[in-house]
Amino acid sequence: MTQNSVRVADDELARCAWVGVDEQYVRYHDEEWGVELHGDRALFEKLTLEAFQSGLSWITILRRRDGFRRAFDTFDWHQIAAYERHDVERLMADNAIIRNRAKIGATIANARVLVDWLDDEPGGLDTLIWSHRPPTHAQRPASLTEVPAQTGESRALAHALKQRGLRFVGPTTAYALMQSAGLVDDHVEGCWRAG
Repeated sequence: MTQNSVRVADDELARCAWVGVDEQYVRYHDEEWGVELHGDRALFEKLTLEAFQSGLSWITILRRRDGFRRAFDTFDWHQIAAYERHDVERLMADNAIIRNRAKIGATIANARVLVDWLDDEPGGLDTLIWSHRPPTHAQRPASLTEVPAQTGESRALAHALKQRGLRFVGPTTAYALMQSAGLVDDHVEGCWRAG
């Protein structure tokens, strides 16, 4: 384990070093990251936020998560699928979210895909995502440098999501989803969450 892979906080718990000292980030690391998440709506939210995170730090998204939930109608894909041009402009003017026209457009397009897909197959997004869960790590990452940005499973998941018509779901975004939704456990050796 490298010294830069974990950080001992004021509460004397060692955590993955990427967490830093931000209280919101600490809570996310301790209570959500790597915890199994199920449900089409919860996974649609996570997938959307991971897409918005592309090119940014996760803390930037985490600090705006409540704004995203409000702006995108708590990720109800039926409501989002009905968004029109004025909704896009409303979102582009909303300081509580990341204002990226391409990512907003992808979210609306993805919601429309989910309407067509999940109305006929409830639980389909959950099933598809979890069908790409890799076998457990043979060995826990000893350092942050051992944590991959993408894997064969994340490439396969990204491909499957794209085949369904979803956008902004590349293999790196898919792997970040797999980490945050608990399909993989990348808490490094020495982190108190490493089981």
